[in-house]
Amino acid sequence: MNKYLNKRVRDISIKNDSDVNAIFEQMSDSGGFVSKHLAEGLQIMCDMVNDKQCFKFVSFVGAVISTGLRGVIKDMLRLKVFDAVITTCGALDHDIARNYSNYYEGDFRLDDKKLADNKIHRLGNVLVPMDSYGPLIENKIQKLLRNVYRDGKKELATYEICEMLGKSLNNSSFLHWASKNKIPVFVPGIMDGAVGSQIWLFAQKHRDFKINLVKDSDKLSELIFDAKRTGALMIGGGISKHHTLWWNQFRGGLDYAVYITTAPEYDGSLSGALVREAISWGKVKRRAKQTTIHGEATTLLPFLFAAMLKKLKMHA
Repeated sequence: MNKYLNKRVRDISIKNDSDVNAIFEQMSDSGGFVSKHLAEGLQIMCDMVNDKQCFKFVSFVGAVISTGLRGVIKDMLRLKVFDAVITTCGALDHDIARNYSNYYEGDFRLDDKKLADNKIHRLGNVLVPMDSYGPLIENKIQKLLRNVYRDGKKELATYEICEMLGKSLNNSSFLHWASKNKIPVFVPGIMDGAVGSQIWLFAQKHRDFKINLVKDSDKLSELIFDAKRTGALMIGGGISKHHTLWWNQFRGGLDYAVYITTAPEYDGSLSGALVREAISWGKVKRRAKQTTIHGEATTLLPFLFAAMLKKLKMHA
């Protein structure tokens, strides 16, 4: 038999009583474009979570925290599915803003000039009242930094800032659960957002106050080099994805990797790069269980998480 023709495509059959795992199992045999990679991603995530000697990272872009996917990420940290977070400043901004205020459903096609007249920011099809963002974050961060400075802490790593933030937020927050479960949150690009701007403003009047990114690196190196194996779920690209891959190259690469992206590969961007490209850089091991899932994370991740909970018999 031809070596290429060893697994035939099977039709997916959905019944009234089909559950999410039954559908995922059929998707793995469907030969069907992204569905096959989605099913692979589920199996890799389950293998990674079941591996008790695997240190697990989750990385994500800030924009997803403006959406309902914040609840899925929060629950993943509440259930201690992951051991460390790598994200962007925007994730902190949205987590704080939504802790104290509301975002609203909008539309991609709204008139942005009219929204600006009404003091509303648009993030895709999510609407963010201006008062719920900049002024609110300024008030909360300046108060936090004043208290920290008063306590004599004048040099902080980003994971220490995130831990302090988490202690001040309620249980709808991913930072709250990361702090409660002692899961460090690293923000390599912390100056690129509202929280970072408030840190800069605070430092204008307190010139001895510093963000210590080297301390972040020290902590990451401890976690990486102490790990028997490592794995990562990477939600979107950019600095959060790259920082996850970058640090894992120092131990020979990730053993498990699932990447969800909408970015195309052909422009050479990091966000579009498939996980397997990282093998050539030593950031993912040659024999790693890895896949790239092309699709939009707020659509795909809830189904992946639901199927994983059921498959691993985890209670949310």
